[in-house]
Parts: sequence; structure tokens; C-alpha cells
Amino acid sequence: MLRRTIPLVLGSCLLISSAGPERAPVLVELFTSEGCSSCPPADLLLEKLDPSVVVLSEHVDYWNHQGWRDPFSSHSNTFRQESYGRRLETKGPYTPQMVIDGQVEFIGSDARRAAAEIASAARRERVAVRLARSGNELKIDTGAVSHTSEVMLAIAEDHGASQVTAGENRGRNLRHVAVLKSLKKLASVKRGASFNRSIPLDGDASGKRFIVFLQESDFGKISGAGLLVP
Repeated sequence: MLRRTIPLVLGSCLLISSAGPERAPVLVELFTSEGCSSCPPADLLLEKLDPSVVVLSEHVDYWNHQGWRDPFSSHSNTFRQESYGRRLETKGPYTPQMVIDGQVEFIGSDARRAAAEIASAARRERVAVRLARSGNELKIDTGAVSHTSEVMLAIAEDHGASQVTAGENRGRNLRHVAVLKSLKKLASVKRGASFNRSIPLDGDASGKRFIVFLQESDFGKISGAGLLVP
């Protein structure tokens, strides 16, 4: 696996404004691991992005043999990263890796690249995804898609933290935001159609983020995303 470290640049480039109040947010996915010493700067960058951006922290499991088992890791996250890798033709999975709207990937701690790619994605035509809570249900309403797309529901913990006792980050207290806990396909929507449905929210919704995004099949382009924090 490839690991490279690029210094984290703090400053105005971390604050990414949306293209306008009617524009759907950009989805930023970060593939990371508590076993990787190059990842904490990327985790911090994800936390510092403007709230107009929808973010997901996806912890992979292939670092778990290095002495520290990341409690947030999942093989399904590794599978998603590997699937992106095949489509985006990366040489292999690495951390930290940032993926913007399923279309472009780069070193996840590169703040200047993140700012540029998010701004570029925000200027493209996007599909509105509106979320609302009604009792114990999540109401989802999207605009019409220009390509057949899958409606994906991600549930993430708002925050996570670990006191790492082994591995490359031994002795560090690591923090994370929007830690992915589950991701499932709700439906497929054909070209020109929209999606409107209410789904039950199982269990306690406090401390969680509900993210719905529209993604073309085979881990393709993401054309719209919405976020609800109950």
C-alpha cells in the first residue's frame, strides 16, 4: 500500500463555500485508518472543511495487522475503496485517500488540492437532495437525475475518538468526524426520474448524521448529496 505525507495547510483554503444556496452539497469521502501515521492530518482536514460540504470518514481494515485494531474500521469500507481504485485506476489502496463526488482521488491531507477539487465539483450541475425528519421517519426528496443512479443512505457517528496504545500512532489521542457506520442502497432511479420516500429511523438517532447521495452504478459519479443531523 502507498503512504505519502503532504503537510497540512491551515488557513482560508480549508473553508470551502458552496456555489450558491440552491446548489446541492459536494460529497467528500476520506479513506483513513488509526493505524496509519500519515492519516491524522487528513482527519483534521476533513474536520475543518466548511459545513456546506458533506463529509464521510471511512476507516479501512488493512492496517489492523500493524499492532493497532482501528475500532472504526470495516472491510466494507476497504471494498468501497478498492472499487473506486479499479474505476479511477489507482495503483492500489492507500491511506489517507480523499475522493470527491466519486470522480477524483488524491492524497487526503492535501488541503490545496481538496479546496480546488471541491470548488470545481460545486460548480458542476447537481441534483438537489432534501432530507427532513418526521417523527421516527426520514423523508427523502430528490430532483430528477440525468443518469440512472443508486440512492444511497449512509449513517455516520457525528464524532469518534481513540486513545491509541499501539502501532504507528501509539500514544496519540485521535479524533474523527462523520465516521461511517453503515451504507446501503435504498433504490435505483432511472434517468429523468426523482426519488420521494419516507423510511423508518431505527434506534436512537442522536449523535448520528444521515447522509443520502445519488451515485451512478459501479461506483460512478455522485450527482447530489444531502445531510440531516437530528
